[in-house]
Amino acid sequence: MRYLVLAILFVTFFTACNSKEETEKVKKAVVKKEPIIKEYGFTFNDYKVVKDTIRSGDTFGKILEKYPLKDSLRIYDVTQKVKDSFNVRRIKAGKPYILFLDKKKPNTLQALVYIEDRIKYTVIDFRDSIVVSNKEKPTTIKRRVVAAEIEGSLSETLSNAGVSVGLANKLANIYAYTVDFFKIQKGDKFAVTINERYIDDSIYVGVESIEASYFEHKGKKIFAFPYKLSEDQKYEDYYDENGKGLKSMFLKAPLDYFRISSRFSGRRFHPVQMRFKAHNGTDYAAPHGTPIKSTASGVVERTGYTAGNGNFVKVRHSSTYATQYLHMSKILVRNGQRVSQGQIIGKVGSTGLATGPHVCYRFWKNGVQVDPLRLKLPNAEPMNESKKIQYLKDIEPLKRELDSITKVKFKE
Repeated sequence: MRYLVLAILFVTFFTACNSKEETEKVKKAVVKKEPIIKEYGFTFNDYKVVKDTIRSGDTFGKILEKYPLKDSLRIYDVTQKVKDSFNVRRIKAGKPYILFLDKKKPNTLQALVYIEDRIKYTVIDFRDSIVVSNKEKPTTIKRRVVAAEIEGSLSETLSNAGVSVGLANKLANIYAYTVDFFKIQKGDKFAVTINERYIDDSIYVGVESIEASYFEHKGKKIFAFPYKLSEDQKYEDYYDENGKGLKSMFLKAPLDYFRISSRFSGRRFHPVQMRFKAHNGTDYAAPHGTPIKSTASGVVERTGYTAGNGNFVKVRHSSTYATQYLHMSKILVRNGQRVSQGQIIGKVGSTGLATGPHVCYRFWKNGVQVDPLRLKLPNAEPMNESKKIQYLKDIEPLKRELDSITKVKFKE
């Protein structure tokens, strides 16, 4: 009987030990290792990390004053040291930032990362000495050709093709003078060769640039290729497969949003001089500071100030045409600078003889001031023959590629 009791006790003890060991194994299996997070040049696990967003009224100083700095640094001293690399006054509400705090010392600030966008960011490192680094996440560019038939809206069709819907606006700008995008319909077709940007070769950012495009609207086929006619041209213009510009040579107005407050007239009562005189321009009223755009590509012939015109800019577009923009609050171009159609050259103001904020738009044809609203304006200035020969050679492989894609995709 005694041996039986001892056997039962032994079995019970052994089972309990095994059970305890199994429990410990289960516990160890459940406990997972903390994942290592590395980004912006920091290992997050080594710090107490605070993620936040700039709020309205926040300043660089307000953010720093919440946490002690090493070596009793003063916020003013920090601001002075970083100002050449980081403009602390330009931090914007809504932008995210990350604080890296020391785990051992009571929340001492080690570094701050200000995130400008998905790619650009600034690191202000306090660990050894104050170091500012403006950086970008590593990105790659991938090229592809997308071809599709319109189903619903253009944006919806692009989304279904896995392309950023922002491409819709780019295409609308390219074809603004040739396709009414409010009237595109099911059955219209397009093909576009694009370069897309990715972060770390995997996170899609969006369309970086367009190499070539094709749009078929109501049976009309329109190709578009970006091209610069000169090296100092800031932006490309778009031309078709024959070298003809897609845009009109002139925009309809130098402002996006406006009302015409006074038209071109041989006899108008001047509101400041209080007498009748010729008004050789068109007045576009708009709020102070509204961007003024050059209505066509050209070279800035003159900028300056006169008592009557206030701040003004004059642009020479060709041997035939020139335009002038008066009463600016601010001039944003210089003499001799080449400007593209739609480029912002100044801001609306009321300098000179003006009763309120507006731009007086003057238009010359063959040296004579005329009314552009009554003029039949030409398309973009055509390429000369030498430029056209090179252009056709440059676009040939791009057009051949689009022709091949559309032939297969649309079974032409």
